Amino acid sequence: MFTGLIEELGRVKSISKNSLGMRLEISCNTILKDSKIGDSISTEGVCLTITKLGDNSFFADIMNETLNITTLKYLKVGELVNLEKSLTLRDYLGGHLVTGDIDCCATISNIIDDGFSKRYMFEIPEKFLKYIVYKGRISVAGASLTVANITDKGFTVSLIPHTQKNITLGYKRIGDKVNIETDLIGKHLERLINFRDDKEKKVIDNNFLAENGFF
Repeated sequence: MFTGLIEELGRVKSISKNSLGMRLEISCNTILKDSKIGDSISTEGVCLTITKLGDNSFFADIMNETLNITTLKYLKVGELVNLEKSLTLRDYLGGHLVTGDIDCCATISNIIDDGFSKRYMFEIPEKFLKYIVYKGRISVAGASLTVANITDKGFTVSLIPHTQKNITLGYKRIGDKVNIETDLIGKHLERLINFRDDKEKKVIDNNFLAENGFF
């Protein structure tokens, strides 16, 4: 579990691919403090496991399922990546609860200057729009951001200059793809409400709400 508050920008040091998957080496410093093999590191929003520690770097093995769903398959040597260590009960929850399990990729459709900030517009597969809430939180490449607007094709976020410099989104261009994780609570609620007990989908109406104590 993560918070979506990026701790460090790492850099891709090496990539090794074959039919079995990909091995990734990330150069970093801050994130390695007290880290050990088996720890989880959010890398561009994807929860990866440290399989080996190098000199100022860590290695992670990425299976094909993860490559198929995320932007990690597009990474190049020298590219920056967002990094965050997994959350502990001692940590300050300044963002929102992020699992590191990516729902889909979004495409940056436009970048607009707005005073000292920049507005980033994204197009996202339609089936994931229902999980996005105006002024709610969303994980974009692992960064916890606030939804500033929703359209019939996607959503918008705004970045202040500090955020632009400290997460990879600030360095991306129109047409680039980013990993998206929608809000965990919305997905759990949908599963709970729509779960089929007797092979019949429950209908949410006044009777259902009354029977379950909503009014």
